[in-house]
Amino acid sequence: MDELQTFIGVKMIEARPMNYFRFKDYKKQSLGPEDKDQPGYLVRYPDGYESWSPKDVFEAAYFPLEQKDSISELDVEFFLDVLKTRVETLGEKTTILKAETITGFTYVEGSSCVDPKNYNKELGAKICHNRVRDQVWEHLGFVLQWAKNGLHRG
Repeated sequence: MDELQTFIGVKMIEARPMNYFRFKDYKKQSLGPEDKDQPGYLVRYPDGYESWSPKDVFEAAYFPLEQKDSISELDVEFFLDVLKTRVETLGEKTTILKAETITGFTYVEGSSCVDPKNYNKELGAKICHNRVRDQVWEHLGFVLQWAKNGLHRG
């Protein structure tokens, strides 16, 4: 047998919280002796196919959007892990911001002024945060485009 190759993918789905027993009832399926109730989600794919996913598996794979077809400011802020953002001063006039997303991806931005007398750490942090936010917005837009339209090859 051929060895399996690794793939990554992005898809756009609709979902709502639904425990396993409710899902079986919703699908008019009988319960088997091995069935165990657990929290999860009813998942509906673009072609209408519906399945059920355990809560932990679902929440590790999908990020909820505020709006159906666009990335919002709130989405961007939720994607950034505020607890893992660090701001430091480098030398006398440079602010360095290290921001991590909920996926573990790290952004690093810097901002400097000409004269150390004009240095303002809070202003530098705001400038850096805005740059990071803009990059996250662009990257989430890329992911949304892929999820909506799939891959178009040649």
